[in-house]
Amino acid sequence: MAGTVGIGLQDFGKIRREHVFYIDKTRFIKEWWESKDEVTLITRPRRFGKTLTMSMVEQFFSVEYAGNENFQGLEIWKEDGYRKMQGTYPVISLSLSSVKEKSYEEARKKICSLIRMLYQKNSFLLGGDWLNGQEKAEFRQVSAAMPEYEASLTIRKLSGYLKRYYGKNVILLMDEYDTPMQEAYVKGYWQELADFMRNLLNAALKDNPYLDRGIMTGITRISKESIFSDLNHLQVVTTTSDKYADCFGFTEEEVFAALEEYGLGDRKAEVKKWYDGFCFGKRKDIYNPWSVLNYLDKREAGPYWDQIYELSVTNFEVMIMLKKLVRGWFAPSSASYNEFIRALLQDDIQAMNVYMNRIAQATFSYFDSGKPENIERN
Repeated sequence: MAGTVGIGLQDFGKIRREHVFYIDKTRFIKEWWESKDEVTLITRPRRFGKTLTMSMVEQFFSVEYAGNENFQGLEIWKEDGYRKMQGTYPVISLSLSSVKEKSYEEARKKICSLIRMLYQKNSFLLGGDWLNGQEKAEFRQVSAAMPEYEASLTIRKLSGYLKRYYGKNVILLMDEYDTPMQEAYVKGYWQELADFMRNLLNAALKDNPYLDRGIMTGITRISKESIFSDLNHLQVVTTTSDKYADCFGFTEEEVFAALEEYGLGDRKAEVKKWYDGFCFGKRKDIYNPWSVLNYLDKREAGPYWDQIYELSVTNFEVMIMLKKLVRGWFAPSSASYNEFIRALLQDDIQAMNVYMNRIAQATFSYFDSGKPENIERN
C-alpha cells in the first residue's frame, strides 16, 4: 500500500504508526551516542528536521517508550546493542518553541509554566519514599510565579529525582532554545532573559551531576561570548560543520529510495521540483545575518579559483516564506525600492550595487548597535 506524504508532522511515533512517508535518519542516534559529547548544540535553519530528530531521539531512549516498535526496520534497529538500549533512560524533553512573549516577565512565566508541566508529567515521584518531605514540598511549589533563583534549579533537581527513581542519569533534550532569545532581542528585553537562561542552562547542563547527555537545537549561530560562555564542554555543531551534516535535510538518493519503498516511485519528478535539485547535506554551508541566506544553497558554477556559485532555494515551502520576508524588507522604503527596480530593468549594475550596499550597511549597523553580542556576524 502506498504511503502518505505528510506535511509538517514532527512526531516520530505518529509518522511511523500511520505509515507516513519517512526518510530514515536514525543513524543520527548512533553517530551522536558514539561521539560521547556530553552536551551538543545543533544549529540548522528552520524546516531542516530538528524537531523531528529530537522526537526520534526521545522515543528511542526514553523509558516512557520502552518496547516501542516504531524503530523496527530502520537502520538503528540492525544493531543488537542499540535494540537493547531502546527505552532504558529517563529523558527530560523541553521545547521552547512557543515562548514568544511581549515582555521579560511574561517570557519567564511561560518558561516556568513549561517546566511546571514537566514536573506534573513526573508527579509519580511524589508517591512512596523517593523524595523526602522537603523535596516533596519544593516539588509542589514549582509554578509560573516561582522566584528566578528557584526556577534556575528546577531542571537540575528533576534530573536528580529521576536518577534516584530509575538508577540512571538523565538525557536532556531542549528544542528551539533560541526562540525566546530571538523574541527578547526584537522586543527589547534581551539582557534580562539572557541572564535568566544562562543561570537555568548552567545548572541544567554544567553543574548537573545527574546529566548523562544533552542535545539542544536552534537556528542561531553563537560565538564564544554568549549565554553558553560558561559551558566549556559544549559541542557546537553549526550549519557549516560536517558533523551530522547528512542527518538534516535530504539527498536525492534518500528521497528517491524512500519513494520506491512507499510505492510512490511515480512521484519522483514532482518531488524533485519541490526541492530544486536536492542540494543538501555537507554542501549546505551558507550563513549570513540576513536570514534569507540561511535558506539558500550554493552549487559551484565555475572553476574553483573563480569562486563563482549558483544559489538555489532549498524547497517550495521556503520559497513562499522568502517571498514574504523580502517583501517585508522593502515595504518601509517603497520609493528607493522603485529605484532598484528601475535599475534592474535598465540593467544598471552600478545603481543596483549602490542600493544593495545601502541595505547591507543599514543591516549591519543594526546588528552592531548594542544588540545581543553573542549572535555571530559573518
